[in-house]
Amino acid sequence: MSVWQEIGERVWVRRYALLDQTIGAVAGDDGLLVVDSRMSHRRGAELQAELRQLGAPVRWLVNTHYHYDHCWGNSAFEAAESWAHERCPETLLARSEEWRARLIADDPVHADEYREVIVVPPAHLFAERTSIDLGGRTVELRYLGRGHTDCDVVVRVPDAGILFAGDLLENGAPPYFDDGFPLDWPATIEALMALVSGPVAPGHGDVADRTFVEDQLAALRLVADLGRQVAAGELELNAAAARGPYGPADSRSPIDRAAAQAADQAPGDIA
Repeated sequence: MSVWQEIGERVWVRRYALLDQTIGAVAGDDGLLVVDSRMSHRRGAELQAELRQLGAPVRWLVNTHYHYDHCWGNSAFEAAESWAHERCPETLLARSEEWRARLIADDPVHADEYREVIVVPPAHLFAERTSIDLGGRTVELRYLGRGHTDCDVVVRVPDAGILFAGDLLENGAPPYFDDGFPLDWPATIEALMALVSGPVAPGHGDVADRTFVEDQLAALRLVADLGRQVAAGELELNAAAARGPYGPADSRSPIDRAAAQAADQAPGDIA
């Protein structure tokens, strides 16, 4: 997607080929709220420029979780009021240099971009729920439980029936489990389902609907169930992966992580 797509009254998404990322924007009478800031200061500045097409200043920014591709563009939005879950800043700051080194090594095309990033944590924090008055419209921020990380925030626009799910949901590829909590994730999506009344925008991929969320929930439940069986010694990891929802290769690591969580061990310790 090369343009803003209006998915509800004064609610937009924009898809970026880089990381297949989906960014959201919500307009109120007093300005724009932006959902996530992209992977670097350069990409954040690009996003800031593209938001001018929507005809209102950016007043608020929400980081849905601490991963670099959702927070490292924050420096382009320092004039905005930035929001996240209370656990987001600490982990963002603690892990950013580790990520920077890995990204420079793994992605030489964007290495200079990563070297230049100044990490700016969100300043306004909440524990379970809060709301932001955009002027004539209220947006809700909710923490529903552990899933993709331990601080995933969903952004609900009640008057438009739209939900921004961050990386709790991913459309077009398996979710990223490496910082996740596979045993908790299904219950978090069950709580998310109660908020779905229209379009659902994932952190990556196409905007979807309730059926998509139900399918994602079924897959997450299967990962959790298979992980418990591996932890209990009822199933070998490779055999569990062969039954996994993402195919044998892509299911192995999520099931391994689920088994590790069930056994209170590090991933990879259970064969």
